[in-house]
Amino acid sequence: IPRPPRAGKTHRIMRLEIPRDCERIGSLQIYGLQKVYELDGGTGPHENDSMVERVPGEVLHDRMREMAIVVPVKNERLKLIEGVLVGIPSPCQVIVVSNSPRGPVDRFGLEKEALENFGRFTGKKILVVHQKDPGLAQAFGNAGYEHLLDETGIVRSGKAEGMIVGTLLSKWLGKKYLGFVDSDNYFPGAVQEYVNEYAAGFAMNPGKNTFVRISWHSKPKVMENNLFFAKWGRSSVNSNAMLNRLLTQFSGFETEIVKTGNAGEHALTVDLALKLEYAAGYAVETHHYMNLLEQYGGILETTDPDVLREKVTICQIESRNPHMHESKGDDHVEDMIDASLSVIYHSPICPELLKREIMDNVRARRGEAAPAEVAPVRVYPSLSELNLDEFMAGCDASLNFNAVTVRA
Repeated sequence: IPRPPRAGKTHRIMRLEIPRDCERIGSLQIYGLQKVYELDGGTGPHENDSMVERVPGEVLHDRMREMAIVVPVKNERLKLIEGVLVGIPSPCQVIVVSNSPRGPVDRFGLEKEALENFGRFTGKKILVVHQKDPGLAQAFGNAGYEHLLDETGIVRSGKAEGMIVGTLLSKWLGKKYLGFVDSDNYFPGAVQEYVNEYAAGFAMNPGKNTFVRISWHSKPKVMENNLFFAKWGRSSVNSNAMLNRLLTQFSGFETEIVKTGNAGEHALTVDLALKLEYAAGYAVETHHYMNLLEQYGGILETTDPDVLREKVTICQIESRNPHMHESKGDDHVEDMIDASLSVIYHSPICPELLKREIMDNVRARRGEAAPAEVAPVRVYPSLSELNLDEFMAGCDASLNFNAVTVRA
């Protein structure tokens, strides 16, 4: 059927609420939660509204063209991984960092084969690498960042370690923005929304140090044969509360500004990602908040006053799609909470009063099994310590990439 002629170029828009609140600690500004009014606001004219930001589709597209989406994978079902990739808009570069076993069944080989087939049909820009690739370890070693390597000289296992790999591969591919999406998301539409919200956040906050974090609209659960849409997960309730208590200690005014303490779905400028520390295990997202406060909050003494002149923006956006992922049990949730609270507890900016509150929280949840002090987690130094030129040269020369499709 022939298409009717187009009268002129039209662009669809996304409409988001501008943030109502902002907490400023040093050069770090944390904006309050923003609501999405329309994922697709059409192409017609709209009344100007000072409370709603209109982000044109071509602006979102331009940001996505400069964005890499990192998908850490470990033993996920192939249909789940494919569903996540279905939801990632085509302008984005996809980087899959897999830590799936190579034997007795070669799970990584199965993933690679499935993604090759997917890439053949879609033409998506996909790069797949195994976390244990010897070439990858060699690149880190040559760059003087042995912190990430285990006793055998290979990159350690863990999601945070995979995120570090994805961050540096984004830089290697020349991307300006970097987003993360979990590989166990059941709804491709939710993934698509997250990436659009990343792009909108960068469009609304065009600085070089921007962090976009997604707060789930709801998390469906089955309760007594009915679907219940929970607003907050248990881990988020605990980490958000303690982060807000920390901000209250410094400002003197009670706040509830932080809604994304455990936001696995988040994006940031590559420039900012290379300045941050990464905590291992389940603590990585909460530690980003703490590390930003430590570096840019003006709380600790610094040897580089220019750092405090760099404005850093955290943008929090509430998604509209419900978020449903694999359930990993109550013990998994409790471990997530402990890890998140640990990076707050062991931070040099955490006051004694808040440390006591954190331990009261741990004892209330763990009972007699509670430790005397929450255990510290491994923290990787800022990627600024890495010799970036050496790492890039290592990628170019020796990295045995398992690439599905890489297109400029």
